[in-house]
Amino acid sequence: MEMASWAVWRMPAAVVARNYLDAVAAAGAVPVLVPPLAIVGARPDVALAGADGLMLLGGADVDPSVYGRDPDPALEATDDARDRVELALLGEARRRQMAVLGICRGMQVINVAAGGTLSQHLPDLVGHDDHRRRVGTFDGVAHRVEVVPGTLAAQATGGGSVDVRSHHHQGVDRLGAGLVVTARAEDGVVEALEGAGGGFLLGVQWHPEADPDSGVIARFVQAAAPGGGTAPADTGEMGG
Repeated sequence: MEMASWAVWRMPAAVVARNYLDAVAAAGAVPVLVPPLAIVGARPDVALAGADGLMLLGGADVDPSVYGRDPDPALEATDDARDRVELALLGEARRRQMAVLGICRGMQVINVAAGGTLSQHLPDLVGHDDHRRRVGTFDGVAHRVEVVPGTLAAQATGGGSVDVRSHHHQGVDRLGAGLVVTARAEDGVVEALEGAGGGFLLGVQWHPEADPDSGVIARFVQAAAPGGGTAPADTGEMGG
């Protein structure tokens, strides 16, 4: 949950940035929002009933206790309820063999769910702030990533060297079991990962919803659709 303002109100709310919804709709799917409530974590089967895909969005840092680490001094806001709900939704989506796309934090959740860990503050590791050059905006933040040919990431981006828009200070440390790295930044930071066992499980560290030229979300919707047509796609958490 986040504090949000609308009309005369300011109170906790489950919010999703409009550009995520627009990107899913532009790809021909109907986005359905799933709130980070305890009942969702307890009944992810009900929450995903009728859905064909799960998209995990950007937002707060994953609590390091989830992957067995102590908090770094640079750790930012976390949301324990959201962590629990997203991990439950991801587990159910994988059980159903649904298409899954993780964006920024969503990619990190995929890695943690597979037993991986996170670097809690990338500037301490890589020595620069290029992955979150300007806080609160995607203007002027593009950087290049190298995508591995013949992968889901290559199908979604066109492959090769791709300019992406990032806004993150954490990243993948130890890779989770059953995952492969399919894109990296020039400094070696993991920029995409995917499942090694088939199906559509893709995580990207950048924000395709902020780039009208990106094909990542459209490729996810295509994979989620029964028979390759259009289909509903659940966005499986709030915030961004």
